[in-house]
Amino acid sequence: MSTIGVLTDSCASIPEKLIEELSIQVVPYYIHRGKETLRDLVDVQREEFFRWLATASELPKTANPSAGDFLEAYKGLAERAKEIVSIHMTSWGSGAYQAATVAKEMLAQSHPDVRVEVIDSRQTSLCYGWMAIEAARAALAGQGLDEIVQLIKEMIPVTRMIQTADTLRYLYMGGRIGKAQHLVGSLLNIKPLIGMEDGVIVPLGQARSRLGAYRKIVSMMEEDVGHEGQVKVAFVHAAALEEVEKLRSMVEERLTCVEVLMAELSPALGVHTGPGTAGVCYFPV
Repeated sequence: MSTIGVLTDSCASIPEKLIEELSIQVVPYYIHRGKETLRDLVDVQREEFFRWLATASELPKTANPSAGDFLEAYKGLAERAKEIVSIHMTSWGSGAYQAATVAKEMLAQSHPDVRVEVIDSRQTSLCYGWMAIEAARAALAGQGLDEIVQLIKEMIPVTRMIQTADTLRYLYMGGRIGKAQHLVGSLLNIKPLIGMEDGVIVPLGQARSRLGAYRKIVSMMEEDVGHEGQVKVAFVHAAALEEVEKLRSMVEERLTCVEVLMAELSPALGVHTGPGTAGVCYFPV
């Protein structure tokens, strides 16, 4: 086990097997559904939640973990680690980074010998999930905290998300639409593509079919990394496994994927994307 603790939150949507293998500490987001308060991936799981979400007339509210939640997690990690790296979703879309920063200051009062580095990934989903995965691997390989922080900072500008869905209604209703708001009124047969730039959701284009959207995703990836480029890629979806498998097949035909993850978004993140979402989170290696 590493002497450096790696912490992130549930919206990173890291596959459970990797969380366990790499000893990544995951703090859950909250989902407020009616009078229920549910902890993401603790009190509610993906299949049940996305089945319900497809029929919902009103979106539940989501909330990031509190400073107290992060403080409790930091104290737990401090029992085995004197250094912690804490990696979170873009601060433009969530308050997790700010809450973790407050928790870091609180921890310093009771554990002044524990160093915590809190990082705003400027990303979402498995883009910052990849950062936590690579950080944990580096820690297990014996790299120091400064080296790990530098690794993450180098990943931030080159890690990309591209996704498509049948509708942007969920992003719009949840207030996470960013600069892609003008795509909301697109015709039903238009499939929008969105990504993230400097921490904000941005439009990347549109297609007339799912397969057309997938072709555009592959072309954008190829343009980004080059035909001979190698990538680590996570194929992410929300109740759309068959769709994302089609996308995977198309990507693997054109690019050299040195590592592939298949992952379903956590319920707290899926609130904003909606069921039917399929896309990629990748970075060149």
